[in-house]
Amino acid sequence: MTKLSPSILAADFTILGRQLKELEKSGVPYLHIDVMDGIFVPSISFGMPVIRSIRRVTKKILDVHLMIMDPERYIPAFRDCGADIITFHLEAADTPTSLIDMIHYMGIRAGITVRPETPIELLYPYLAEVEMVLVMSVSPGFGGQEFIPGSLERIAKMRKYIDEHGLKTDIQVDGGIYHDNVRDVIAAGANVIVAGSAVFNGDIKDNVRRFNEIMAHV
Repeated sequence: MTKLSPSILAADFTILGRQLKELEKSGVPYLHIDVMDGIFVPSISFGMPVIRSIRRVTKKILDVHLMIMDPERYIPAFRDCGADIITFHLEAADTPTSLIDMIHYMGIRAGITVRPETPIELLYPYLAEVEMVLVMSVSPGFGGQEFIPGSLERIAKMRKYIDEHGLKTDIQVDGGIYHDNVRDVIAAGANVIVAGSAVFNGDIKDNVRRFNEIMAHV
């Protein structure tokens, strides 16, 4: 079953509470939260206080993507704020297996990812250890970017490896996904879809409904 994870990076923070209620009613299982430190990526987004506030008003799975240096320093804090899944970048981790173990020790699901220019094959040794692998289909750090066409090949490679090795690892894809290209992303092998602008721009309920209809027929 394919799941939708709306990215709050595209939300209107002047009415975030209202938009979260709309998502709650729409039945999406996840909320995607991008944490950027201005060092690993150029942008700065939001951190623990925002996640803590969101946790108080929703029971959705908080899917936290860390685009930060030294992620191991912050795992306990993000756990305490209410994160359910923590995805980190291989490029930012000195000892990926130790970091995965730390995330699991905190009672959280672990995800791993790389930048689009990093060979996707570098993630293969860790796929049996994590619950989710994130294929970035834009350069991390900014919302509203166009989908990188070569991402479909990267998704397909990941799906082939996971299936051939009998793994149950979810494949999440994040960046430039809209109603007109999500079918191709799912067909390539993704089963967790991150969408920001395509969910929050316009009628949230209708946007989610359209995604669900497409995902149900791929």
